[in-house]
Amino acid sequence: MSTPVLDVAPEHRLESTAEAYDLTPKPQPERGKLPHGPIKTVHVFWLAGMSCDGCSIAVVGATNPSVESLLAGAVPAMPKVLLHHPVLSVEAGHEFVRNFELAWQGKLADPYVVVYEGSIADERIAAKTGGYWAALGVEKVDGKDRPVPTAEWLTRLAPGAAAVIAIGTCATWGGVPAAFGNVTGSMSIMDFLGADYRSAFGLPVVNVPGCSPVGDNFMETVAEILLFLQGLGPLPDFDELGRPAWLFKETVHRGCSRAGYYEEGEFAREYGGKECLVEIGCWGPVVNCNIVERGAINHMGGCMKAGGVCIGCTMPGFPDSFSPFYKMPPGANLSTAGAKLTGLFIRPLRRMTLQFQNREKRWDQMENVPSGWGHVPLPSKAERVVHYFYEKWRNFGVRGKR
Repeated sequence: MSTPVLDVAPEHRLESTAEAYDLTPKPQPERGKLPHGPIKTVHVFWLAGMSCDGCSIAVVGATNPSVESLLAGAVPAMPKVLLHHPVLSVEAGHEFVRNFELAWQGKLADPYVVVYEGSIADERIAAKTGGYWAALGVEKVDGKDRPVPTAEWLTRLAPGAAAVIAIGTCATWGGVPAAFGNVTGSMSIMDFLGADYRSAFGLPVVNVPGCSPVGDNFMETVAEILLFLQGLGPLPDFDELGRPAWLFKETVHRGCSRAGYYEEGEFAREYGGKECLVEIGCWGPVVNCNIVERGAINHMGGCMKAGGVCIGCTMPGFPDSFSPFYKMPPGANLSTAGAKLTGLFIRPLRRMTLQFQNREKRWDQMENVPSGWGHVPLPSKAERVVHYFYEKWRNFGVRGKR
């Protein structure tokens, strides 16, 4: 049994992405306005280009909020989400594609959001040999079935969307499919739609990078946008590249549990070491990501916590700007040398302070530590002298008696 197809009018036919480029949405003088009153239902149309589906896998593992809670309308103040996902949806064939057609034709009663996973390939390249890179559904053109590139669906749906969200590094910056030597001419959603693009509600492209992204980063961003569309909150704070600023403002290094070792000039020599990983290829000091603080899933895991280095997968230059992986970045030669130099002084001073802070005053007076676990050595005379002046300095300017 053949799948029903849509007979597309000649004025709406796009033979390749080349025509989609020419018809990229341009800003309009009058934008769509927020609906009056709370939104009860919002459609989410999920498109995939040059993708490994890792972004979808990351999102279904999110917990804050979870996909299930939004689909069930169980999150207070949030509209119920109707997700049209090529893998997760119950519908198949034309019944599934029909929802996309209704959105394109403006026949949906509720607003919709477009989520794009994967980079957009240049369909002109594939069209030269009669093929395509990534498509969703087919249409009848001149009596023949024609697969519709997902890039074309984006062109059709973007002007009427309440928001367009690029998920994952492939969609946000081009990612691996756009790396040097690729044959697909791939690019990001932002590159494809252009700087002038605005959604029906006046939003530029929202970017949530990562390869794959932290699922909770994406779901939290979606929740913030839905609250904005509901009129229950302000537009979230995004940076100049469209990233959620509260999630991607800081570097990996600033939130890394190994950063203290860097400060003291201690670096791992091989994988499995507990010290800072910069000298075996970690780019954490110059990468915007919260993977260590938030964890990969359920607030657990994360590259550095699991012993791996940061390879910069959330950044626009990934992967070319961070290759070869697992080799110390050139700038680390200077920074680690400085850390090792200052660490010569910082490390022993901290150990000395720790030694005294790890003691009761009574133990100092009795010159004995009543521990049955092992012998605790007494501080040397030199250490006591240093600590004496340290205590004087610490209490300098404090009025009254302790």
